[in-house]
Amino acid sequence: MERSPHPGHFLVLEGIEGSGKTTQIERLDTALRAAGHPVRNTREPGGTALGERLRGLLLDPDLPGMCAESELLLMFAARAQHLHEVIRPALQAGDWVLSDRFTDASFAYQGAGRGLGSQRVAQLEDWLQGDLRPDLVILLDIEPETGLDRAVQRGRRDRIEREALDFFERARQAYRERAERAPGRYLVVDASADPDTVAERLLAGVRERLPLHALEG
Repeated sequence: MERSPHPGHFLVLEGIEGSGKTTQIERLDTALRAAGHPVRNTREPGGTALGERLRGLLLDPDLPGMCAESELLLMFAARAQHLHEVIRPALQAGDWVLSDRFTDASFAYQGAGRGLGSQRVAQLEDWLQGDLRPDLVILLDIEPETGLDRAVQRGRRDRIEREALDFFERARQAYRERAERAPGRYLVVDASADPDTVAERLLAGVRERLPLHALEG
């Protein structure tokens, strides 16, 4: 992993619905804390009071008619507050920031899934983030059919989870293409196995990219 332009470290877990991000970010959080590191565990959309309210709007299955442009701008509105209130201060304090999704999700979901294209997302990314990018993006890769089956088992689906299969196929492909273009900044993990196996593979991959002694084992 390249040296960060800030004292902390910024790791992001990405993947389509049902890829197991919530479970795996908790495992990674535990491993980092056990190694003695200060960790800020957060999520998008969300992570702040404003972000959580916007999350409620974005995922509300009873809120019909939201256009793709509104969805993208609401995502970045939540992200702006997230950066201002959580991510930048934590990184400057030397913490490890673990985020369940970040801007790769906008390239995948709004850029590819909604068909807005990557250029609009990239313009917002550059304007809002400047040169700030995650030190490592961990992509939990899974077939959309498998992921959606898992999502259905969780109960009532949110607005995004109700999209058609081809929406998630486009999102997955966008994720994979971004990882292929920058392999040094992405760790792709097969998320189709059981959670323990995925966690083992994820931690092994992360250990190869983190500073020496960052993780035990």
